[in-house]
Amino acid sequence: FKGLAGDLPLLSGEIMLSNEVLTGLSIRDKARKIAVVSQFTEVADITVSDYVLMGRIPYRSNFQFFESQKDHDIAGHYMQLTGVFPFRDKKMTELSGGEQQLAAIARALTQEPELLLLDEPTSHLDITHQVQILNLIQQLNHDLGLTVLIILHDLNLAGEYCDYLILMNKGKIHIQGAPSEVLNFQTIEDVYKTVVITRINPVSEKPVVFLVSDRVLKNR
Repeated sequence: FKGLAGDLPLLSGEIMLSNEVLTGLSIRDKARKIAVVSQFTEVADITVSDYVLMGRIPYRSNFQFFESQKDHDIAGHYMQLTGVFPFRDKKMTELSGGEQQLAAIARALTQEPELLLLDEPTSHLDITHQVQILNLIQQLNHDLGLTVLIILHDLNLAGEYCDYLILMNKGKIHIQGAPSEVLNFQTIEDVYKTVVITRINPVSEKPVVFLVSDRVLKNR
């Protein structure tokens, strides 16, 4: 993931984005193409509006010290889209964890990237914010044609919201494909060494993983 973001050098090969080699891009050009949202939002004592506007930094010209009206319009649009516009004058430190994540996504979108990288954006969040964030990401993928790569440890969230999964095991790709191809009990038990049951969600027709405790297994 850090290799895709350009934070770590590659051991071999190269990464192409829109027919351009990633390592050949300048920092500014890379920031215009790729946006990253980590699982822990770097919270500063600034307003949500100023925080989101930081996503426009890659588009500043030399000796430009203030954002243009276009920058404000773009930031306002994505604050509206992510639902943080009502908090625009609040400090980031005053927001809940879920609201901070939404602000971080708004800032990433303000970069107008081609590729959005999300590192566990729903970790430590309650189910309301998990669903809100993943519904938003799914909408952006559909409406904007935005390519999204996301790290998720919750198999049920991954199965419900993702179109294509890569299951890693000890640093290597174990299996990849559609959720129905990846999330079966045999594969999950092989990788996680945990007894599970998989079923199909009757509404979405996506796979659902159920855990089984040792006590239940011993009493059967």
